[in-house]
Amino acid sequence: MTTINAYAATQAGGKLEPFSYELPDSLGHDEVEINISYCGICHSDLSVLDDEWGISQYPLIPGHEVAGTVAAKGEHVTHLEVGQLVGVGWFSRSCLTCDQCMGGNHNLCASAEGIMLGRPGGFADKVRVQSHWVNALPDGVDLSDAGPLFCGGITVFNPIIQNNIRPTSRVGVVGIGGLGHLALQFLNAWGCEVTAFSTSPAKEDEARGFGAHHFVATHDAAELESLTGSFDMILDTVNVDLNWDLYINALAPKGKLHLVGAAQQVSATGFPMLVGEKSFGASPLGSPATTRD
Repeated sequence: MTTINAYAATQAGGKLEPFSYELPDSLGHDEVEINISYCGICHSDLSVLDDEWGISQYPLIPGHEVAGTVAAKGEHVTHLEVGQLVGVGWFSRSCLTCDQCMGGNHNLCASAEGIMLGRPGGFADKVRVQSHWVNALPDGVDLSDAGPLFCGGITVFNPIIQNNIRPTSRVGVVGIGGLGHLALQFLNAWGCEVTAFSTSPAKEDEARGFGAHHFVATHDAAELESLTGSFDMILDTVNVDLNWDLYINALAPKGKLHLVGAAQQVSATGFPMLVGEKSFGASPLGSPATTRD
């Protein structure tokens, strides 16, 4: 048996303490064992630790922003090599045979497995996952920075692909936190005209440093109203309810308000959406192929 050393909590809201568990020496035919060098910490780790979603199982080893090296691989794994630098995020397995997986949307698989839900996560020295969810790191990526790209990074990159955002698009990002600061960087590199929305005026310099061309302090409703018809997409990264009508009005015709933050309630007046062909959308992370892109 192989001993894995980790940090686990034994109850909701409990302290993370040293914890060990064992796995068979042999890997599944499609599995990869990763020696973990770094693992990021995400708000979702805290939510799962505290059982905010009512699905946590204890003892619980959190961690889902893993970067490290391939330590071993199953007999059917051909696209990765032992010693290769890799990363893995929220998902650790999917069925590969449902319509969603067969269509390339593995992240929408009804039986997709979360890396720290009902199984050990990445706050450990090793982790084993299905090889399809493991991505090799390209040259030049610092291993110590890579982990969050496999959760926060893909979460905000996926809507750019989904919504056919172009370099000529005007895009707003609501919330300059763990997700928002990555979204600003991706969108700026994509070539978009980028506006940051934040409740904290003190974040303006930081937001501009990440790539925002404009900054809006959202406590000023008049400033939001002045942006009517401005954006091809507004990416909402926060988990709080907004004044949805104001943001819908800020969309250009055919614009989309896309949610990646876990807002509890979404509602808006229908007529402005109807006459402007505007829409709501949302997405969870992204597929292995989009992560690789």
